[in-house]
Amino acid sequence: MQATNDFVSHDPTMPQDAGQSEPTMSHDSKSVPGNNTPALVAMAKRYWLPVYKPRAVVLDHGKGSRVWDSEGRNYIDFGAGIAVNALGHQDPDLVDALTTQAHKLWHSSNVFYTEPPLRLAQELVRAAGFAERVFLCNSGAEANEAAIKLVRKWATSQGRPPERRVILTFHGSFHGRTLATVTATAQPKYQEGYEPLPGGFRYLAFNDVAALETAFAHGDVAAVMLEPVQGEGGVVPAAPGFLRRVRELCDQHDALLVLDEIQCGMGRTGTLFAHVQDEIKPDIVTLAKALGCGFPIGAMLAGDKVAQVMQYGAHGTTFGGNPMAAAVARVALAKLSSAAVLENVQRQARALRTGLAVINDDLQLFAEVRGRGLMIGAVLADTWKGRAGDVLDHAAAHGLLLLQAGPDVLRFLPPLNISDADVAEGLDRLHAALRDFVAA
Repeated sequence: MQATNDFVSHDPTMPQDAGQSEPTMSHDSKSVPGNNTPALVAMAKRYWLPVYKPRAVVLDHGKGSRVWDSEGRNYIDFGAGIAVNALGHQDPDLVDALTTQAHKLWHSSNVFYTEPPLRLAQELVRAAGFAERVFLCNSGAEANEAAIKLVRKWATSQGRPPERRVILTFHGSFHGRTLATVTATAQPKYQEGYEPLPGGFRYLAFNDVAALETAFAHGDVAAVMLEPVQGEGGVVPAAPGFLRRVRELCDQHDALLVLDEIQCGMGRTGTLFAHVQDEIKPDIVTLAKALGCGFPIGAMLAGDKVAQVMQYGAHGTTFGGNPMAAAVARVALAKLSSAAVLENVQRQARALRTGLAVINDDLQLFAEVRGRGLMIGAVLADTWKGRAGDVLDHAAAHGLLLLQAGPDVLRFLPPLNISDADVAEGLDRLHAALRDFVAA
């Protein structure tokens, strides 16, 4: 779709002369506006492995909750890089942490100590409450791989044979793209063609207590692994009391509770850790995405039951816990756990839900709006099912970056420090985009 002109509002710090028709490298952080999008898209199609289908927009730079493309058009960011840019773009404290560390030391490997990852581990343990130790890595998939390996290592240390090391996961879940984490992901569309898959996983219906109790009756469960709010599965929160029942069953059957908070953690739902709202204590929690606010990092937090299971040589990483990532994550953690940010999450969540209700009164597009905090899913009504991708096209054409969670759900994951003005303008742009969508 061609973008409309009503959001062609240039960044005042961006040069306004015409750009070159072919993409060129520049030391300036802001490209010269011009019609270089076709050339860059052609470059992507030529050189990238074609595993993505990006929209034909080339994002160039951002500030706060807004981004600009290579042609100077601005967008309100309601996606935050899939819940990654939790403090928006160019947060000055994050930029300062990154540039300060960049002038000191980029990488050392885990053959040597550096201070930033040690401080970060301490701060994560203190913030989490349940954790004793931390393993730092580079991504959510790596954090979940580490959690899966820790479960299996713990079960082995308990004298359990391989057939009694089963990990229960849930339909609609998403835990990563590596072979083990995609197997833990109970969605066939992500697994097809990668068989044979690793064994030792069993899938259940999410929020189904009876199915969970039946699964434990087999006597072979070593752990339950779940997201307190499923993200890719449609923004589906755990039902009230479900996580408490999972915890009870894990305790009764001597199994571990592993919480994947890669998307829903770090303040996204209104508390630093999503599981706090369910009043439970996990054994393992995985983090990534917002932990680095755009700089790649992941973490596995281990509680007292498993903190000593992995000893020297049991696991490792070359880049994990590098000082650049850790320096940024320390600042991200401090800011995302602040009362100001967490209060803003609740206020803007109310504003978004109110705005979506107004839009729905006008257009009758949504069957349900669900989620927690600033992790919101708007489920398309039957008439519009399967067309979330089309909505995203219209949103982009109106200057709004939006996500989907499957073909039927619009997913809202704005920066957690987004302003009242940007929420209001984003909703206005969404309303206009949805009017065009309905009329198309």
